[in-house]
Amino acid sequence: MSAVPNAPHDDILRLRVTAKDLETLRALLRETRSDTGGRPHHEADGRVGIDVYATAAQVPALEREGVTVTRAGNASEAGRAAQAEVGSGDRFAPADAVPRGLAAKLAG
Repeated sequence: MSAVPNAPHDDILRLRVTAKDLETLRALLRETRSDTGGRPHHEADGRVGIDVYATAAQVPALEREGVTVTRAGNASEAGRAAQAEVGSGDRFAPADAVPRGLAAKLAG
């Protein structure tokens, strides 16, 4: 059973993939050709992990003996939240600027 809860179909999840050793992790990443973030981190007990970015549909390909997959976040959701903070006007346009071309000057 997956340790990764359901997410919207196309969302990119940030997963922590931890393998029993470096060779297992390398083989997994070579086989799945996963998108990774950062560098592998070594734990005191010899396990090695890395952040992987994948859709929920790709998670089963990562799960196998000697590998633990846990959800660290939803990268798509974080991106949508950051985009919502961005305004829609041109904050650098002078108040008395006259629009040129096909554009319309927005208030704000």
